[in-house]
Amino acid sequence: MKIKNVLTSIALVFGFISAGTAQISVQNTLTPNQLVQNILLGFGVTASNITINGSPILANNVQNNVSYFNSGTTSFPIQQGVLLTTGAGIGAVGPNNSTSQTNGGTPSVATDVDLNNIANGTVTNGVVLEFDFIPAGDTISFNYIFGSEEYPEFSPSTFNDAFGFFLTGPSPSGPAYASTNLALIPGTTIPVTINNVGDASNTTYYVFNDNGSTYGTAIQYDGTTVLLSANASLICGETYHIKLAICNVGDQSYDSGVFLQANSFSSEAVEIAVATVSGDTSVYEGCSQANLMFIRPQTQLGDTLIINYTIGGSATMGTDYNNLTNPITFLPGEDTIVLSIIPVFDGMNNDNNEFVIITATTISSCGDTIISSGTLYILDSIPITITESNPTVLCASDSVLVTASATGLFPPYTYSWQGGQTGSPAYFPSIQGVLTGTVDYIVTATNSCGYSNTDTVTITLNQTLIVDTLMMWPASCDPIGAVSAVIQGQTGVPLYNWTGPGPNNPNFINASVWENLSSGWYYFTVTDNVCSANDSVFVDILPPPIADITATPEFGCSPLTVNFTNDSQNASNYAWDFGNGQTVNLGTTASQSQTYTSSAVIQLIASEGNCRDTAYAFVTISICGCTDPLALNYNPLANADDGSCYYPAPTVEVPNVFSPNGDGTNELFFLNTTNATNISLTILNRWGNVVYEGSGINPAWNGKTQNGNEAGDGVYFYKYRVDGLQEQFLEGHGFLTLVR
Repeated sequence: MKIKNVLTSIALVFGFISAGTAQISVQNTLTPNQLVQNILLGFGVTASNITINGSPILANNVQNNVSYFNSGTTSFPIQQGVLLTTGAGIGAVGPNNSTSQTNGGTPSVATDVDLNNIANGTVTNGVVLEFDFIPAGDTISFNYIFGSEEYPEFSPSTFNDAFGFFLTGPSPSGPAYASTNLALIPGTTIPVTINNVGDASNTTYYVFNDNGSTYGTAIQYDGTTVLLSANASLICGETYHIKLAICNVGDQSYDSGVFLQANSFSSEAVEIAVATVSGDTSVYEGCSQANLMFIRPQTQLGDTLIINYTIGGSATMGTDYNNLTNPITFLPGEDTIVLSIIPVFDGMNNDNNEFVIITATTISSCGDTIISSGTLYILDSIPITITESNPTVLCASDSVLVTASATGLFPPYTYSWQGGQTGSPAYFPSIQGVLTGTVDYIVTATNSCGYSNTDTVTITLNQTLIVDTLMMWPASCDPIGAVSAVIQGQTGVPLYNWTGPGPNNPNFINASVWENLSSGWYYFTVTDNVCSANDSVFVDILPPPIADITATPEFGCSPLTVNFTNDSQNASNYAWDFGNGQTVNLGTTASQSQTYTSSAVIQLIASEGNCRDTAYAFVTISICGCTDPLALNYNPLANADDGSCYYPAPTVEVPNVFSPNGDGTNELFFLNTTNATNISLTILNRWGNVVYEGSGINPAWNGKTQNGNEAGDGVYFYKYRVDGLQEQFLEGHGFLTLVR
């Protein structure tokens, strides 16, 4: 029976931890032997004879191009594993801020036959990691991602950086494996290289990452493959050799790397992995949960597989955590099944030793029993450590900076302080009114789950100097202000420092009094042999003169007398310019009067010393008269009508006979008028019937009745009204004779 317990945090691969914008981490503290045995190998595989570039592994032989990586909370698809690079492994760390990252040439692998066979170019630097292994089952499978700075500019090109997983050993069918490359484009025999996967070929398997477009700040490489799987059919119990190799081609620039997923180099067994937010094997009641993942090899994806597992440990399912489905069933094509373990918050702080053990059993094709297990610890308290500052203040100030920094699980942390302040850093007053003393402030740090801890910050005051009083005298538009300071508790001869707004003021004056200042803030610092104290004072500005005049009336007919009211403030002298050649200087706000025959602009300057203000008034003079050309008294020079227009009376002449007989002479009866604006005319026959009615400027009767018949010869009666201009009118009546 082969037994192997493996605990792996592969949270990002299965979407448990949300993607962030951090960088992957790369560490070179493990030897290649440790990287293979502790990181790369999964279930059902034992390894031996591990070499690097053809040489045995020496004790503490750390390589900078064979590294451990962890993607943390980034969006990179593999959580952790082994990284093989053409340059130093640290060159793979994001952000993607270079299109030509080169991190030093590693040992030459130009003589490696297998790399030369797939490179189609001159092989230069790189690394070859190889070892023997014995599979417990009849397959081998592992996952990887290839990335490079050669993308996208040199894909394809002569810089065909290449890598391969070269397998040697017996085959269950056909010839034995002889450096057979397993790093192939799916469904083909084409090796994965810069030229074979990229923007121009097999784009389905390519991930564009230029400017961090896909993986954020996680990795440096401009492009990668998707997550791929290397697989092969084996004979269980036989010995095989695998060579994991990568190289630059054509030059030693533009790094390339291959990321090998942790614990994915496995055979047959179903793996059990526990993934938590914290990346370890612990979850916290009411705060986090874990994903329990059953992962089967890629070579078993074609079949339906039912797995029964056992649940052990001190925690009770249904009481300490939720109920889990058992057994689980892998459907064809399904490689991972995820069960969530959600701890139940019970409010008890004495059960931190609760744990869950999940165990699954797989029978390999060799008949061996392979047991996979995972352990999860359920905790009910989270240790939080607070590091705080305890400042000593030599001079009392309005606010003292204090800081607190919490460390522990589930950041970010929030900080609340005694007195209601939040956040870190915070500002608190030191003790005022005494020279020495201490004051304590309590801070509470709370993580994102609500667990908290408290600590105390102490401010120690050792005050020897204070600013007792600041005084000021206001300024006007002239710099006539002043400031003065009184200090106490000085040791030795104090140095004074005043600064102000300028621009005419000096930047520094060593005196307790500063004169001839303009308005603004002035800052005072005093320094003695022990400490410094500072304060500030605002120099007010005297109210400036405000000029204000009112003209009554503001317009009218020439000649026009206008009265001016002076409503100015904060002034002692008033200079008038009345705009008609008259000026006067006064020391009072007495009203003024002027007569105008033409329009004018009036100016008043109100002043106090050199401070002044100006106000204006406007008087508009018009030529008044009759502006209607139809009036008898029309004045063509007037620009304002004064209502004096008068008009001629209307006149009228009435004929007494007309002959509408069609001979073209005297065909119409109408009135001859002058100065008429409207004429109303009515014709009646001898019986008083109306035969015609009309109005307008020139109404006329054509000798026909209202129904269109010709009126007979005879005498007719007429009456009229003639309207003239300016509501004048004439009315009259008489007789006329119609003769045909």
